[in-house]
Amino acid sequence: MNFFWTLCKTRYQKLDHGPDGRPFSSGKKHCKGSGYLSPSSLVQATPTTFGDLRLANGHSAQRRRVTSGPPPSGLQDWLHTFQTWSGPERLLALDELIDRCETSQVKHMMQVIEPQFQRDFISLLPKELALYVLTFLAPRDLLQAAQTCRYWRILAEDNLLWREKCREEGISECTSLHRRKCAKPGAAVSPWKSAYIRQHCIENNWRKGDSREPMVLKGHDDHVITCLQFSGDLIVSGSDDNTLKVWSAITGKCLRTLTGHTGGVWCSEMTASTVISGSTDRTLRVWDTVSGECVHTLYGHTSTVRCMHLHGNRVVSGSRDTTLRVWDVSSGRCEHVLTGHVAAVRCVQYDGRRVVSGGYDYMVKVWDPETEVCLHTLQGHTNRVYSLQFDGVFVVSGSLDTSIRVWDAETGGCVHTLTGHQSLTSGMELRDNILASGNADSTVRVWDIRTGQCLHTLQGPNKHQSAVTCLQFCRGLVLSSSDDGTVKLWDLKTGAWLRDVVALQSRGSGGVVWRIRASDTRLVCAAGSRNGTEETKLLVLDFDLDDKKNEMD
Repeated sequence: MNFFWTLCKTRYQKLDHGPDGRPFSSGKKHCKGSGYLSPSSLVQATPTTFGDLRLANGHSAQRRRVTSGPPPSGLQDWLHTFQTWSGPERLLALDELIDRCETSQVKHMMQVIEPQFQRDFISLLPKELALYVLTFLAPRDLLQAAQTCRYWRILAEDNLLWREKCREEGISECTSLHRRKCAKPGAAVSPWKSAYIRQHCIENNWRKGDSREPMVLKGHDDHVITCLQFSGDLIVSGSDDNTLKVWSAITGKCLRTLTGHTGGVWCSEMTASTVISGSTDRTLRVWDTVSGECVHTLYGHTSTVRCMHLHGNRVVSGSRDTTLRVWDVSSGRCEHVLTGHVAAVRCVQYDGRRVVSGGYDYMVKVWDPETEVCLHTLQGHTNRVYSLQFDGVFVVSGSLDTSIRVWDAETGGCVHTLTGHQSLTSGMELRDNILASGNADSTVRVWDIRTGQCLHTLQGPNKHQSAVTCLQFCRGLVLSSSDDGTVKLWDLKTGAWLRDVVALQSRGSGGVVWRIRASDTRLVCAAGSRNGTEETKLLVLDFDLDDKKNEMD
């Protein structure tokens, strides 16, 4: 019996050592089959013979016999002699014996020996410990482990285990009930596992795309779509044709057209059931998205309403009349008027406590809306201010003077001047001190506003060929649209171009993507042209898997 024990020991030396005989480094090793016992665990078991090992594994002590005939004479004497030898002598004898064996005989030895050293160690552990071991596996490895056997699948489907994996990936929402109904009857599917797989598929669809064509929503004739909002399953587009349209992001149907403005719509804001619009007719209107009714018409400005920002139940509007107004959306009442700019107000931000505005007078102003007092006038730009971001601590302003300035909102001091762009910065996005700026020089830059460092310039062979019109953060990515008729996807961490999400047929010859809005699962683009080469339309791309595809997966 020690013959087989020694042969197993030789086998382990091959498993735990490389081809050159040196041991593998400590760390993860790939399992073969259900997993092998380590040599140390064999020592702990201390089987006296291979037969003892078979008994420990729950097998019969009677080994499978070769039925080719009676045992050779002298076999017992040979075995007795083998047992009297020392360990090194037995190894020498085994080497000589193996050299003299035919291939079929060596294969027979492996078939007898190898199964005894394959252990399903997970099944031997208490369930709590087994689940703890599985927490160290990556999600992809968990999916593979689930295919090992039925018990491993039960463990690998544990809902709390997948909830932890979701937490590690920042997935906070479990799969909705209607998606769980897609599971096969009788299948024990973890909702958190389904949520993880769904998010993984969505991420993959964003980064690599699929064969599905975007849904096309046609409206506003050949007019320009000047503003775009997207909330839940509703899309609202505003145009210089004096109207707004409410669309279903699911069916693509125009649910209603909001009419009442007597001039072009230039800006809008949206909540789940309310839209606020500003127009060249000098008014703001508050609309009910469900009924399409105009709830309030807000009078007060004496020129075009050029910008607005909504926070809670208040909206702040900026106008070419040089003033800002703070309105209560529910009542339609103007609560405050902020005066101080000496030229048109082009951009505004409101966080519920402070109002920040930028204008054609080259100034950025910080206001206390309750007292209507201008707390700071931020001077430094040498041309018109077109874009703003405000996170409650820092104000970031983009100007036609090609620079971007970072200001301390509390002191009014200029913290950094970000240089590198060559033209107008028309749009910016700020999240967790990371700023993305889109410029008419056809580039997007990513900055750290704490240090003033430019982390990435999104350009290269696949860069935009014309002015950047809009940009947005989404899922650790940057989306940018351009006058060149494309929407490009960039990796925020590396600055690498991933792909063109949208490329109009008329790109490069008049096709323009004016605005984009994105959620975790959808992208909405407002596109058209200024020379008639592209119809005015909305493109809706859905990166979530439909129920049929979920069921197939």
